[in-house]
Amino acid sequence: MDALYEVSVHWFFNNGDSGSTYGCRSRSIMRTCIFILYINLVATHAALTPELYWKSMLPTAPIPKSIAVLLRTPGKGSTVHSGFVSSKSVGYPVNEYMYGYHRCCESKLQNKPDTAIFFLENNLKSGHKMKLLFEKTSIQASFLPSEVVKSIPFSSTKIAEILNKFAVKPGSIKADVMKNTIKLCEESEIKGEDKYCATSLEAMLDFIIMKLGKNVEALSTEVMKKETKKQEYTITNGVKKEGGTKVMVCHKLDYVYAVFYCHKIENSVTYTVSLEGADGSRVKAVSVCHRDTSKWNPKHLAFQMLNVKPGSVPICHFLFQDTIAWVPKQN
Repeated sequence: MDALYEVSVHWFFNNGDSGSTYGCRSRSIMRTCIFILYINLVATHAALTPELYWKSMLPTAPIPKSIAVLLRTPGKGSTVHSGFVSSKSVGYPVNEYMYGYHRCCESKLQNKPDTAIFFLENNLKSGHKMKLLFEKTSIQASFLPSEVVKSIPFSSTKIAEILNKFAVKPGSIKADVMKNTIKLCEESEIKGEDKYCATSLEAMLDFIIMKLGKNVEALSTEVMKKETKKQEYTITNGVKKEGGTKVMVCHKLDYVYAVFYCHKIENSVTYTVSLEGADGSRVKAVSVCHRDTSKWNPKHLAFQMLNVKPGSVPICHFLFQDTIAWVPKQN
């Protein structure tokens, strides 16, 4: 039970003394009290902002910066969001790397990127150097309250209605991006995957709690400097394994409001890694290492970049700034 539910139950079933005909301790009006409790809970949850809902469900888990910036009231200029590493900057489609490594990425690698998009788990050690790029996240597509989202369709069969609602021109680039996002969310799970597209922060929290429980923490990559450039980074004395092999990763998708693709893949571990750039800039990065890649597409770009075969070695990557790794808290 969440905090609001516990408080409400305590109040309703202890209101008045044991002899009171108006208290919920009286069996004669127990049914009425339960109905009133239900109405109270529905009204209370509907009135909560996404931020307050987080605090009521996960009171001991800090809200990461990547989520906090999405709680701002969306402005008139809200547009689809492109993540923090662009396709142009790394040399291949970013979305394929982000969340589709099982299904796609069959294109042949033309030019090997000069940034460490993928790396091996044994590279995560103090003193190791790799060339990285941490672009500034574009803060545009914010969360909408769950009650608002529930009134908006999110289905391929309703795409015309969706585009009309957000004044998006059919056939435009933005329309195609929105269609692809919905299509990704509607794809069936692969073996070993547990996925869900959360169209609100409340929906994300409910899914995470259902899968991992309430004793969790949310981790995201944080760049201390506003502007960074592609450069060599060194791992300092700060590599920490987080949460064992249980991890749920939520990727922010390209859409007109914040939508997250959350999925759990078996045999994956999470690390927080302290990095220092050649110019002195510091990054607290979150890395996920996939220890079983045997079911990945054999033509995945990671295998081409690292010159390894599926299932041979663990493959790691850093998470984007607007991606969340959910892990059980360590005692």
